[in-house]
Amino acid sequence: MQLSKGEEQIMEYLWQLEQAYMKDLIEAFPDPKPAATTVATLLKRMQDKKAVAYHTHGNSRAYYPLISKNDYFSQQVKGMINNFFGGSTTQFASFFTSATEMSKEELEDLRRMVDQEIQKKKP
Repeated sequence: MQLSKGEEQIMEYLWQLEQAYMKDLIEAFPDPKPAATTVATLLKRMQDKKAVAYHTHGNSRAYYPLISKNDYFSQQVKGMINNFFGGSTTQFASFFTSATEMSKEELEDLRRMVDQEIQKKKP
């Protein structure tokens, strides 16, 4: 699932709020606030993508996310690895550790995390 920048911004608010009415979403935006029609259009697209759904309360709709932030982020990273690194997580890790200019401490933290994951996978 690929969301536009505006859709991702709405998802961020929904992940924080867990459920929100359109007025809550508009209020969450910094000034200048988007038009209600813009937010409604984005929400409709997000429903079509199965990213959000809503409950009806009277004449109002309470929107909620259908995908967790972690699951969405995981999908995006996997897509980036497939698109830019031919599906190789090793090439991605090599690029990530060199291109981001990680400090020695950050690299050591990363090593500890990798070591922990290796331990989990041992029989």
